[in-house]
Amino acid sequence: MNVPCPDGLERYRLLASAIAGRPVDVAPGRPGEPAWTDGATVYVDAGANLRERLSSLAVQASLLGAGSLDVDVVRGLARRPTLARRYLAIEGHRALTAQEPLLPVAARSLVDRAIAARTGSPETSLALAATRERVVGPPDVFGVIRVRELRATAERAVDDPNAMHVPRRQREDILRDLDDDEPDESPAPDVFSSPVGGGGAIGRLLKRLFRDTRSEGGGPPGADAPTHGTRRSVAASRSTALTTARPAAPGEVAMVERHETTYPEWDTFRRRYRPSWCTVVRVEPQSDVAPPVPAGTRTVRRSLARLGIGLDRTHRQLQGDDVDIDAAVEAYVEARAGSAPDEAVYVDSLRRRRDLAVLVLLDVSGSAGEPGATGATVHEHQRSAAAALTVALHDLGDRVALYAFRSYGRAAVEIMRVKRFDDGLDAKVLQRLGGLVPAAYTRLGAAIRHGASVLERDGGTQRRLLVVLSDGFAYDHGYEGAYGEADARRALGEARRRGTGCLCLSIGAATDAAALRRVFGTAAHASIPRAEQLAEVVGPLFRSALGTADVQRRVWQRTVRTRERLHIERSTA
Repeated sequence: MNVPCPDGLERYRLLASAIAGRPVDVAPGRPGEPAWTDGATVYVDAGANLRERLSSLAVQASLLGAGSLDVDVVRGLARRPTLARRYLAIEGHRALTAQEPLLPVAARSLVDRAIAARTGSPETSLALAATRERVVGPPDVFGVIRVRELRATAERAVDDPNAMHVPRRQREDILRDLDDDEPDESPAPDVFSSPVGGGGAIGRLLKRLFRDTRSEGGGPPGADAPTHGTRRSVAASRSTALTTARPAAPGEVAMVERHETTYPEWDTFRRRYRPSWCTVVRVEPQSDVAPPVPAGTRTVRRSLARLGIGLDRTHRQLQGDDVDIDAAVEAYVEARAGSAPDEAVYVDSLRRRRDLAVLVLLDVSGSAGEPGATGATVHEHQRSAAAALTVALHDLGDRVALYAFRSYGRAAVEIMRVKRFDDGLDAKVLQRLGGLVPAAYTRLGAAIRHGASVLERDGGTQRRLLVVLSDGFAYDHGYEGAYGEADARRALGEARRRGTGCLCLSIGAATDAAALRRVFGTAAHASIPRAEQLAEVVGPLFRSALGTADVQRRVWQRTVRTRERLHIERSTA
């Protein structure tokens, strides 16, 4: 491990990309120069030994994967080297902790959990670094932060005409889901149809007529056609099926908050992924009158009270699985002094600490605006459930976030951030929730992948749960039927294999159990006629999803450790 390796750095590209969560190159830096990255390439000292090389690579890639080097965050570090080092000393440990399952063995010893526990986001780390509090400098393998190079890469990505970002005025182009030079296995398109999501005169007219919702008439795949008119009815069954196996067009009001993020999509017909196929853009939801908090929130909170509780090492106990050395010494001194010794000389592991992060992903596509079983729309039922879950989990002390999603084709899957993990639950959050209005389509796979990515990056706990509130009908341009259902199942399977629990709820929609199984697969899911019935099923479903996630997490960690060991053995052979 301490012998310099003369071979190239290209073989580390896969490791760096896995940790960073996006394609990243690895290149040699100047001899003796600290490791650094410009956001697209990680530069490490090629003359360093293998352990230092892997550690530096893991730190810089973890900073990218955890969002620590986003331009909006590090812009204030330019020409402030002392602040940059303090920020790196704090945020580096948080980033390593967030990406720990993917880290090589050589880098795991760098993690200081005491420092990582003090911060939950890059913004918090920056605020701590700006204080007068004493901060121990980062290890040499942490490298440095070069703000100028990060900004230059971000600007090139925006200016590059071949980049993934597509201006919203070209909406008619991004509705084409399949490349012209790739064979299309979907039914032949209707040449007389107009891309209603386009920016042309016909598209704008149809948008005003139909208000971005799905029409009642027929049409070819990719047009504004009904997604499930033959599968559902207004009247819903009163039984509950369980299993444990912004209203305007996006070009008018959507405001991109950060650069887009791309995700692959599973093509079930070709049995392979389409890399970088879907683009997720983050938009700011409009605010409106806050919806009333459901009356059953207290019952939901009671159902979830015993979930997500982690072990806490408690000292000075009458019984336990270890001896409290300090308490034992004090008891001995008291006995020798003639006093009655204290018998509480043990350390016990008690389940007192909340150790759960939950991300609620709310479907606000056009189908959610249809009438539900009890007169209210499906969106109103699901919005009430989202509010009840968010309030209950927040009151219990769990880390909870609330996001909404809809899509306008594969290049415009919109994610609306209602509440982040570090945000408080205040009136603004409820107003943003009240401002959500159903529109557009449902590209479930990309939304699930993004929600799982945010949860793994910002959750900050070992136990994670993704809750999807949707009617279960995956539909978008070129994304329907078996194709969309298989991609949604695949996205849930990816998150579960990484140790994230997944729970899918269809509330107020007349979705039959067979349709839910086709979309959600073996992930825990339920169909509930009314939001008021949430408390009856949420406890067992949460417990099932978290139990499966615990098993998958241990399997995933063993797999990662085995791969790392084999990789190191091959590298040193």
